[in-house]
Amino acid sequence: MNNIWAICKREIRTYFTSPIAYVAITVFLIVTGFFFYTLIQWFNLQSMQMARNPQYYQQLNINQMVYAPLFHNINIILLFLVPILTMRLFSEEKKSKTDELLYTSPVSISQIILGKYFASLFVLLVMLFLNSLLSVFVFAFGNPEVLPLLNGYLGLFLIGAAFMALGLFFSSLTENQIVAASLGFGFFLLFFVLNWASQFTGGIWRSVLNYLSFFQHFDDMTRGILDTTDIVYYLSLIFFGLFLTHSVIQSRRWR
Repeated sequence: MNNIWAICKREIRTYFTSPIAYVAITVFLIVTGFFFYTLIQWFNLQSMQMARNPQYYQQLNINQMVYAPLFHNINIILLFLVPILTMRLFSEEKKSKTDELLYTSPVSISQIILGKYFASLFVLLVMLFLNSLLSVFVFAFGNPEVLPLLNGYLGLFLIGAAFMALGLFFSSLTENQIVAASLGFGFFLLFFVLNWASQFTGGIWRSVLNYLSFFQHFDDMTRGILDTTDIVYYLSLIFFGLFLTHSVIQSRRWR
């Protein structure tokens, strides 16, 4: 555990002694803040228009009208940012030839991978925590439901963690960071459009494509529904990404 923590601290230090984390977090907060402000403005406009009719006014739901679209927009933003955050984790080691020293050290491959992975998760948590501070204003002036809100952020963390694990795998494949980021972005985009592609199929193929889609499993969580199937799906992707990374590093270590 000490080895994992040591590698994790080293990677976190690298993130925050270079512009990568600061630029990614700043872009994330600016874009999500813009979406949040726009959705709040739209919700207020709808509230004023429906205030004349109490029947419709009572049907207003800030969770569904503000947070549900906000969470889906954040998913798309993570699709772009995660490959940038993970592209250097192994690619940089390989390019600078420090990977040989790392792989021949007494630290196990699993400890190396987990240390780097936990460091990337730390950056993800920082991003989501800073974004969640926007909700302080909503609770101060509104009355959102807490459970859908917590489930939404849990879903964001799980899908971000799955992106990070798969991004780590793509980083282990090449020494070129641009190639690693491009592979990650292309793969995430493919799984993003699976949900759209399922609309043009039927029968078992529609079910298969819907299940494989990253974002299909996220919909229920934004509505406050916590399904173990969705959690298992994301945990399986995380395990799959880390397993593939371990296989790549293991094969390289014994060449």
